[in-house]
Amino acid sequence: MFDVINSRQQSRIDKLHLSALCALMLLGTAFIYSATMIGESAVSIPLYNQIWFRQVIWYGVGLGAAITICLVDYRSLTRWSFVIYWLTILLLIAVLIPGVGSLRGGARRWIDLGFFQFQPSEFAKLAFILAQASFLSRPIEEIRLPSNFWKSIGMMILPFVLIMKEPDLGSALVLVPTGLVMLFVAGAPRRYLAKLIGAVALLGALLLVDILFTPPGWWQIKLTDYQRHRLLVYFGADFAPANATAEERNRARRLQFEKSYQVRQALIAVGSGGLTGKGWHQGNQTALGFLPPGAAHNDFIFSVIAEEEGFVGSLMVLTLYSVILFTGIRIAGQARDRLGKMIAVGVVTLVFSHVFINIGMNIRIVPVTGIPLPLLSYGGSSVLSSLIALGMLQNVYINRKTY
Repeated sequence: MFDVINSRQQSRIDKLHLSALCALMLLGTAFIYSATMIGESAVSIPLYNQIWFRQVIWYGVGLGAAITICLVDYRSLTRWSFVIYWLTILLLIAVLIPGVGSLRGGARRWIDLGFFQFQPSEFAKLAFILAQASFLSRPIEEIRLPSNFWKSIGMMILPFVLIMKEPDLGSALVLVPTGLVMLFVAGAPRRYLAKLIGAVALLGALLLVDILFTPPGWWQIKLTDYQRHRLLVYFGADFAPANATAEERNRARRLQFEKSYQVRQALIAVGSGGLTGKGWHQGNQTALGFLPPGAAHNDFIFSVIAEEEGFVGSLMVLTLYSVILFTGIRIAGQARDRLGKMIAVGVVTLVFSHVFINIGMNIRIVPVTGIPLPLLSYGGSSVLSSLIALGMLQNVYINRKTY
């Protein structure tokens, strides 16, 4: 499908990378079908309204966008990087405005376009990578200047703060490793990075102390209730304060049981799959509704795969992501210039962050966040941004060292 750009021997696509990408899309279609087509009522829904079919449409649109990206040399694309960056910043501001951004579950993350719930934060990540790559492609002597280091950090903090305001902690957090790894690879002074990472770690420690040990009413760090509850669930902390009455403690326990429901059911799904799983479309956790229908095909799609295909299926998913990540690292090493290298490093770090956080929350090694699993989780914005990002990787490969 990418043959239109194979005009020269040196410009062939990375077939291994593309094969892993296509395999993930096939798996995504199969297991979104398995997670959503449950019972006669689901089968009776018109085809165009079935979630798995919509996902296939988004795959097609995303592949078209990726091919378009591959037809334009990335150096020409990054000339517009700061325009794209500031447009996404305006969209992140717009989504916070009542009447513009759609309010769902207490968060404003989407702009309702009728046929499509547009999520600006997904595209803000790509805009950040392009702008950051363009900024860091300058000579290494300039990167080492303190002013340029802090300008780069400012480019990361601005979308981070706006995405946190939605609130969307998961999407905001993936900007941090992406930005820091790009700075490290670009040659930013390590002492600056060490101090910055130390400051971030200190803030994280203060956040945990505030959540786990500070009595209610004394909380200083502002988090939404659901974010605080997710962290309390992750650390197994009691929802009730030490001086709570028996009635307050019972209410807190009921709330804690409710808020930990998804995590417990995801762990049960993963553990019950065993070595080879229960078989495609045979998962009890999904069929009986223990994995919430609204989450099984989104954030917890890995649990569906683990239950139905077991350890073997989970290992296959991890292998496919490993292929994408390691071919991405190879592409970064073969890039013709610093700009291409920075783009590849940014995309690889972003994808790895998504994979690590999403699978981690399914097996409870990280707190639950609303981070989709690239190309497997359902979602138009997520699929489009993932395929565009991987198209950018192919673009760097196509234009590698052709001079």
